[in-house]
Amino acid sequence: MARRNRTRSSARIMGGSLDVAICERARVSRDQRFDGQFFSGVRTTRIYCRPVCPVRPAKAENVIFYPSAAAAERAGFRPCLRCRPETAPFSPAWKGSLATVERAVRLINEGALDRAPVEVLAASLGVGPRHLTRLFDKHLGASPGQIARTARVQRAKRLLDDTKLPMIEIALRAGFRSLRRFNAVFAEVYKRPPTEIRRAQRNGQKFQISDAA
Repeated sequence: MARRNRTRSSARIMGGSLDVAICERARVSRDQRFDGQFFSGVRTTRIYCRPVCPVRPAKAENVIFYPSAAAAERAGFRPCLRCRPETAPFSPAWKGSLATVERAVRLINEGALDRAPVEVLAASLGVGPRHLTRLFDKHLGASPGQIARTARVQRAKRLLDDTKLPMIEIALRAGFRSLRRFNAVFAEVYKRPPTEIRRAQRNGQKFQISDAA
């Protein structure tokens, strides 16, 4: 019981109705059923991971749970290069609870905010932009714009890993309006430029992710 109470007090819930005890058990056991339903940020490394990450689990007191990848990035965590959050299945913890949010995220993943502002997206859903932003913050811990940015970076990361396309082509296909913007956002999220990751892949190198304390 004491261990359970320590877990509850140390791992904070951000932006969603996640159950800390359930998330902690799933994280430590690498339960595949929870893959994509939440992400865990480790304060000592500033990296966020999927529940199935192969790296040795960090101590519970250093872990914070987030309902979306965008929420973790909003808090300053960078994606793990081992478990690759961009490949997680799309099944957030709130799925099915709000049709408006589900439809909005689907449209964002299809590039809705690459072409138009949030006001246009909200109007297509029959709600105001402020209300839509409140729903996103409540259920995903991030704004529509932040969800869109994460979606672009994730598309780019998949293309970077799975294709040999030139950087400008990756940037445009991922939804960025310029190579410069792509490079800036990617480096901000991953703390290294996309060319460095591609160079390491070509040389057969593996990024070392140290075990969290």
